[in-house]
Amino acid sequence: MRVLAQSGRRSKGARRARALARERRFSVLWHLAWAAAVGVTAGVLLARHMIAPGVEVVALGVGGGAAVLGATLADAGSEGAQAAAIVIWAMAGVAASLLTGGITGPLAVWCLAPLAATAAYRKAQNLPLGAALAVGATGAAALASLLLPLPVAAAAAAPWLSLLALATAALGLGAGFVALHVAIRHQDLERDDVELGLREVLAFQPQLLLSLYPGGRILEAFGQPPLGLQLRDVVDRNFSDLVAPDERPQVEAALQLAVADGSAEIGFTPDHDSQGWCVLSLRRMNSIRIAAALRDARAERAREAALDEARVSAEAQNAGKSRFLANMSHELRTPLNAIMGFSDIMRQRLFGPLSDRYAEYADLVHDAGSHLLELINDILDMSKIEAERFELTREAFDAREAVSAVIRLMRGQAERAGVTLRGILPGEPLEVEADRRAIKQIALNLVSNALKFTPRSGSVTLIVQAAGEALEIVVSDTGVGIAAGDLGRLGQPFEQAGDADQRAAGSGLGLSLVRAFAELHGGEMTLESTVGEGTTVTVRMPVLAPAPEPARLAAEVAGG
Repeated sequence: MRVLAQSGRRSKGARRARALARERRFSVLWHLAWAAAVGVTAGVLLARHMIAPGVEVVALGVGGGAAVLGATLADAGSEGAQAAAIVIWAMAGVAASLLTGGITGPLAVWCLAPLAATAAYRKAQNLPLGAALAVGATGAAALASLLLPLPVAAAAAAPWLSLLALATAALGLGAGFVALHVAIRHQDLERDDVELGLREVLAFQPQLLLSLYPGGRILEAFGQPPLGLQLRDVVDRNFSDLVAPDERPQVEAALQLAVADGSAEIGFTPDHDSQGWCVLSLRRMNSIRIAAALRDARAERAREAALDEARVSAEAQNAGKSRFLANMSHELRTPLNAIMGFSDIMRQRLFGPLSDRYAEYADLVHDAGSHLLELINDILDMSKIEAERFELTREAFDAREAVSAVIRLMRGQAERAGVTLRGILPGEPLEVEADRRAIKQIALNLVSNALKFTPRSGSVTLIVQAAGEALEIVVSDTGVGIAAGDLGRLGQPFEQAGDADQRAAGSGLGLSLVRAFAELHGGEMTLESTVGEGTTVTVRMPVLAPAPEPARLAAEVAGG
């Protein structure tokens, strides 16, 4: 289709180029014929001694020179060059007339030369210019004849000069206007072809294109009616007649909106098909006309309905999954607590000594149970968040206390991993209104995640600070880093980055819980990482408690 369109454009361009070449060729030949007629006449008159070198020869030279210049400018092809040539013709006509006796002289007819040259250029749009210059040249010659003493052509040459002027002007005008008529006819035929092609395209395009009055009266219609109607049944009707009665007010409101705002779109049920669905797109053309495109949107509506049904089904399945995970997590926590309790009793040897191997097994059972309990707690929290059943317990507290507890808790794990864990906290209290457990969980998950992916001799830094009106928790490490392609996935449930060994180090829930807790507090989580250099995770939440007003604080101090 694209190849055919390009081929069509090339063929039209080639036809246009050939037409322009014909126009230039005709105008050049016309001017050369005029120059040849003047030259032959001048040669004959001089050879027969009917004129002597003088004003008559100058007058003929002016006419011939104008023809040669006109041919040169005609070959240039530009509209500016042709307009300049028409002006030159006017000046030449006035000069030749004044040199041979003025308005009553034999060459006075050449004052019409600008109009003849305009016709020869076959440009109808230049006819007003040529006519105006011809009238102006005639008026100038007449005025000069009344006011100035002008030379008179030789009596013997006057008839021949008159014959030359009449012949060139008459033949030039006739040939020029015939050529102009042919050119206009060709242009009309081209316009008819273009209009016919456009009407054919409009008739076969899949939508129904309409021209409407603002009130809804249909003026013109092109294309395929989606309502099961014929075009003749659509034109000159009110568009509301095609709409189901209970939906007509909305369609009329859309028409008024298009008039006011310039465009509008609305879907409706057609009056002739209660199961159908159409979409009307409106655009204002001017103050009294609206262009409209009407398409049958039954298939689109069916697809939208199918998508909505699939979305509802997916949401129901996801909610069921969340409920299942929540229920299973509750069921698993009970036996896990028993396993951890008994393994802890065995570790502490409350009922007597155990061999070293059994004591080691008890430690392994307790560690595995702790890890599994943490995973179940994460799944339980995530399922509650996805099911929109997680409720924050907001309270006022010093954020440094929650974060310090996390640092103390993770210090031992950092030492065993050979990683330096640093905490940077402000010296003044950092009062927040937030869920204490969520804040602690955010710091714990970020530090734990950083320790897992930081090799020995590396470092993990936890920073807690106020950033404007927000609490900012920043955890940076010197670990393996995250590839740019994985950054967009992290923060979604069960998404992990890195190789198989790195993926085995976690469940993929830590960062997703951090992001979820941050968003529940109205904040956000951002990640920055470079492979081989480390990762920085920033959590920013607007939970800082407002500072007490100075006046009220002074009153409380005075009252105390």
